[in-house]
Parts: sequence; structure tokens; C-alpha cells
Amino acid sequence: MNSAAWTPICRLDEIPVLGSRRVARERGLDVAVFRNDAGEVFALLDRCPHKGGPLSQGIVFGSSVACPLHNWTIGLCTGQAAAPDEGCTPRFSVKLEDGRVYLDAHELTTHATDLERPIAGPVRRTLA
Repeated sequence: MNSAAWTPICRLDEIPVLGSRRVARERGLDVAVFRNDAGEVFALLDRCPHKGGPLSQGIVFGSSVACPLHNWTIGLCTGQAAAPDEGCTPRFSVKLEDGRVYLDAHELTTHATDLERPIAGPVRRTLA
């Protein structure tokens, strides 16, 4: 892999075990970078496919994260919701090298930049 195509994010020890770190982007929602208790690192769009909950605030277990809003289980490897729930959140390529975490630079600027977080509460309609 070309090292110029990777953006350094942080040191591995800067991501809590069974936790996450948010990475802000110029366009699009943040990316959540997760670390499990086996030292594996994963990256997903910080948005549950159900109601848009911030996955970075969820509980990591094994290779999954539980959404903090409605407890949906999202696979960290795939972004796929566990059955019987359905849906998928975009995942990002991540690599761990010499104790540092990197994300794919191209994906950070282009991947899933059109997705938004749903707005909670009643929708106000305007009359023409």
C-alpha cells in the first residue's frame, strides 16, 4: 500500500480499549475509529443506519458496537446491523502500523460525504 494514501489519525493508545475516537472531516459526518479488547482497530461513519445515533458513543464488544440510542448491534468489520435489524453504515479502510492508526486519505474526503444525521423531533412544514 502506498503510504502517501494514508492519513495519520492518532496513536493506538489514544483510543480507549473498548472505545472510540471521532475524526472530523471537512465534508460529511465524522468517522468513528474503534478499538476492541484484542487491539483491533475499525472505522465506520459515526452514524447508526437506524436513526442516525452516534456510534462513537456506543459500547464496543468483540467486533461489534451497540448504538447508544436503541441498542442496535453494528458489525465493526462490515458496518452491517445484526439480524433481525437491517441496515448498514459505511466503513472506512484503516491500518495500524508501528502503533499508529491511519485512515485512507481518499476515503476521508470522498466516502459517504452526502449522508446526514436525521433531525429528531417534529418536522415543521412551511406553506407556499
